[in-house]
Amino acid sequence: MAEGVPLTIALTVLDVGAGCMQLRGAAVYLWHCDRDGGYSLYSDDVSGENYLRGVQEAGRRRHVELRQRVPGGVLGPLAHIHFEVFAGLDEATGGGTPLVTSQIALPDHVCEQVYAAAGYEPSVRNLAQTSLESDNVFSDGHDQQLATVTGAVDTGFTASLTVAV
Repeated sequence: MAEGVPLTIALTVLDVGAGCMQLRGAAVYLWHCDRDGGYSLYSDDVSGENYLRGVQEAGRRRHVELRQRVPGGVLGPLAHIHFEVFAGLDEATGGGTPLVTSQIALPDHVCEQVYAAAGYEPSVRNLAQTSLESDNVFSDGHDQQLATVTGAVDTGFTASLTVAV
């Protein structure tokens, strides 16, 4: 299990073709690194682990809400969360083609707070050297990918974003 500051990721998926109505039944798959920069199922030291990943269907409330941990920003890009939106859960879990693939950016001031917490020390240097404007993931424009974040280190954060499909 991953350690770190709790993070709830709340996404609302809108159907642009239907006048930006919330897209009921869409499924979101998301994943991100742990506070040390490792991706479960991928990075050498955690390739046999499966954490900080999740799939959820937008049901009656027409949004998804996944409980995770704030990712580290150890090497290269700032802390970010990858996600894909699928038409439904069967597509998400059965190898279907995503409708959208993107990332979620966290505001610098939130990263500064989190990276001051124990266990996130390796991320401090990267944050001091990189901004959203210079980041290789978000430098081409992050206005549609920057989450609204509320909370605190001791109680956890919630990152909210509306995603247009």
